[in-house]
Amino acid sequence: MNTEKAGFRSYKILFLSTLAFMLSFSAWTINGILIAFLVDNNIFKWSSVEVGWLLGIPVLSGAVFRFPVGILTDKFGGKIIFTLLLMFCSVPMYLLSFANDYLVFAILSFCFGIVGSSFACGVAYVSLWFPKKQQGTALGIFGVGTIGTALTALFAPRLLNMLTDHGMNTEGWRYLPQIYAAVLLIMGIVFFLFSNKRLPEKIKSFKELTKPLKQVQVWRFGLYYFLVFGCFVAFSQWLIPYYVNAYYMSLITAGLLTSAFSLPSGLVRALGGWLADKFGPQRVLFNVFSVSIVLSFLLIFPKMEIYSPGSGIMADQSGVITEVNEDEIILNSYKYPLIKKSPDFNPESNQTFVFPRIESWNEPVVKEGDQVQKRELLAKGVTRIFFQANVWIFSGFVFLIGIAWGLGMGAVYKFIPEYFPNEVGVVGGMVGVLGGLGGFIAPIIFGYVLSFSGVWTSSWFMMLILSVICLTWLHKSVTKTLDPKVIEGME
Repeated sequence: MNTEKAGFRSYKILFLSTLAFMLSFSAWTINGILIAFLVDNNIFKWSSVEVGWLLGIPVLSGAVFRFPVGILTDKFGGKIIFTLLLMFCSVPMYLLSFANDYLVFAILSFCFGIVGSSFACGVAYVSLWFPKKQQGTALGIFGVGTIGTALTALFAPRLLNMLTDHGMNTEGWRYLPQIYAAVLLIMGIVFFLFSNKRLPEKIKSFKELTKPLKQVQVWRFGLYYFLVFGCFVAFSQWLIPYYVNAYYMSLITAGLLTSAFSLPSGLVRALGGWLADKFGPQRVLFNVFSVSIVLSFLLIFPKMEIYSPGSGIMADQSGVITEVNEDEIILNSYKYPLIKKSPDFNPESNQTFVFPRIESWNEPVVKEGDQVQKRELLAKGVTRIFFQANVWIFSGFVFLIGIAWGLGMGAVYKFIPEYFPNEVGVVGGMVGVLGGLGGFIAPIIFGYVLSFSGVWTSSWFMMLILSVICLTWLHKSVTKTLDPKVIEGME
């Protein structure tokens, strides 16, 4: 482990690694914008399930390659591995511009998705340049590179709009992956020219590296990271088609709102690590999971308009209907007032409705001259419940849950040196793999659940379940430690 004081070269490596990581993450999540554009413009007719797979495939390759890339970085150094990673992934990214069918798109997505493993490379490389007491801060700053997802969500729709001449020339989409390929290639060259080589003092055997994986704590931390990082990556892509389909927004507006979710999450990651240092990762994650449960529950409810039977009017005597008008029904000489539908209730208005709007009225089921018996229905009751699921309130909740998950990302990695002080690299890499798998699995599950339910907010129901599981496991693990201070701080 490096014990030298961090100097100019250390911060230069940190800057280059963070920049490369940010551009890698930007390229890693390009499908979130590109697939939404291609489907929305009927260039390719892919189902929601197929879209989910295309969003998840590059995340899968970026996740599963983190472990081998981390080992290669320990063996050959971050300078050469990061350079090769950027240059290699620029090739399938460029070839993506020539894809014309689903299979080719999927294969190339898997290949360029390997760039997502840059996290493992950067963590192993950056940590060598800083002493132990500064590694947490340095890795927290490096983790800010996850804002690359926000940059793609923010700028890629505008690039597509420009490249396609505002949708007039849809084939212009093919220039977007070419631009991303050029950026990766140039960054690879810059990284090779200006970075420095450094290897770990001791390279462990494969058996030594994998020994901690038998511990259940590794998988518990992996589940936490599956939620706060994997689902963050998933929604960084899924929110694009979500906004386009559920709220009928343009791709540019959808990208802007999605960046409002992903950008703060990346920025507060370092803050999450600092809070974990100060208050302990258990307390931070307890609050993160609690907030995730509350917000996921609030995000479950979709825009809906429900009609239900309401309170009707029944005759309290037998007789003949002498008159029926919009105000009342007259039976014999007795008047039954009707509740009228409100003329100013318009569910499609531009008003912002925070809570459900409920309206009830009566509709006559008899007409003048009808003979009715006692307890016979004269007018049925109708109740209409309208919930707007206002897009700005929805976006506010999404913004908050993104911040919560961002804080959780930093807190999870605080656990690793506490439980595995001598295997930080391998355990951190495996936790990163499990977290990355969340970014792969979640969009696919979202696609299947959406196809089954037809409700876009079903994805938040999955987040509610996962958040409850994480909170429950965290509470049980802390209770087992029998640490009254930690338990008191959580409760």
